[in-house]
Amino acid sequence: MEQQLLPETVSGHQNDAVEDDDDAPTLSFEALEALKEFLTEQSHSLNDTAAETAPALISEDWRMSQFWYDHYTAQTLAQEVLTLRKSDSTRVACVACPTLYAYLKNIDSDVSLQLLEYDTRFEQYGSDFTFYDYNEPQDLPLELKHGFDIVVADPPYLSQECLEKVAKTVSFLARPEKPYLLLLTGEVQKERAAELMGLHPCGFRPQHSSKLGNEFRLFTSYDPETRLGGWDN
Repeated sequence: MEQQLLPETVSGHQNDAVEDDDDAPTLSFEALEALKEFLTEQSHSLNDTAAETAPALISEDWRMSQFWYDHYTAQTLAQEVLTLRKSDSTRVACVACPTLYAYLKNIDSDVSLQLLEYDTRFEQYGSDFTFYDYNEPQDLPLELKHGFDIVVADPPYLSQECLEKVAKTVSFLARPEKPYLLLLTGEVQKERAAELMGLHPCGFRPQHSSKLGNEFRLFTSYDPETRLGGWDN
């Protein structure tokens, strides 16, 4: 659509310019064609780069309220986790956010990760996978208790009950001393996220590959400063 409209738009401006100012610069047909070709090549290059850096993902199952992050969101979250990672011994828990797990492993296969997920298709991740049902928030292996420096959680539902139970899971997993907590959920959970977990909303707005009607937010337990758009006041 843009390629079809571009010559007409420029020619329209050219006619106005002839009436108003005979010396106004215009682009020739050859220059317009070269510009369109350049922009098309740039677009293809960006798409190819995203495809190369994006890991293969298991298909969404909407019956389990699965909606994967888009590439930019997943990449941004993964880079934030890697920034928080202080050493090779840093352990990261991904609670119901398999997209983030896949991106982290794609960027750095040496990251110590644990994916807690209800969908048993993710058993293919081997020892990195732990079955998780949010209805049993602390029914987890004891070796996971207080074992993680970074915990990222994405509750499958926007209900108060779901967030309360996921908050118990996060408390079970996180180390007692100053863990980094990240929560991805709807804007409607803003007050509950603060009350239950002491989290603050960031300026960064997560997006999903499937466009959802609810506005999603990222909440953190720490001040990201200039990253993630900072904390919202």
